[in-house]
Amino acid sequence: MTSLHHGTNPHSAQPTSLLALGKSLWHNRQLLMQMTKREVVGRYKGSVMGLAWSFFNPVFMLVVYTFVFSEIFKSRWGGIGGDASKTQFALVLFVGLIVLNLFSEVLNRAPGLILSNVNYVKKVVFPIEILPVVAMGATLFHSLISLGVLLAAFALFNGYLQWTAVFAPFVLLPLVILALGISWMLASLGVFLRDVGQTISIMTTVLMFLSPVFYPVTAVPERFRPFIMANPLTFIIEQAREVLIWGHFPNWIGLGGYTFAASFIAWAGYAWFQKTRKGFADVL
Repeated sequence: MTSLHHGTNPHSAQPTSLLALGKSLWHNRQLLMQMTKREVVGRYKGSVMGLAWSFFNPVFMLVVYTFVFSEIFKSRWGGIGGDASKTQFALVLFVGLIVLNLFSEVLNRAPGLILSNVNYVKKVVFPIEILPVVAMGATLFHSLISLGVLLAAFALFNGYLQWTAVFAPFVLLPLVILALGISWMLASLGVFLRDVGQTISIMTTVLMFLSPVFYPVTAVPERFRPFIMANPLTFIIEQAREVLIWGHFPNWIGLGGYTFAASFIAWAGYAWFQKTRKGFADVL
């Protein structure tokens, strides 16, 4: 196993630069992989089907949402008609859910990351800054499984795949960076303010309905559309649909600007975490 950390005093000032973060992730890459694997496997520990649940969960979710919105609510996506509209609606909906779940799961878990790993703070010299990255790694694993289910369903319903799907990682990367930055901040705040976890749970639920997951942006009245567009998930969801469903190139300029802003937030979140971590042991 690679070395864990260079510092010995948990109360000492910690480096806050992106270079220091990169070095920490590189030095602890084996630990990251081991903990991420344990996180993924541990979720299904004791269940009969084990890791197979990571495949069946998104399948069940796709079937249920499709039935409810296409058969009960009679929902149709704008511009899609005919018998194919039900299956196409399911696919368009599922893209939004993949993006939403990636973001919301990371944020919902963040406030409890340090609280659920007190021993790493108190008893062991451990690089606790990697905990949000471990949580992100586990979430990405399940998102990739869901993405595989989506592509398989698309090929089954349509008989082909959009070649532009190869751009999906570039579309999701800015959101991953943004979620990590917020996760570092929430992980720190969760130590000092125990209500953060409950607040984030409510906010991510609200975010679900204020994101174009179950409806296209064009269905939103003009006066409310700026609020939907200000949602950090909206652009990523729309771009994911462009490359996965519609077969269009992503908006590279928009993704570039999003990545720049997300990187700044990631640095700010990491810096906040490093500045406040010296107080974790005292509070816990």
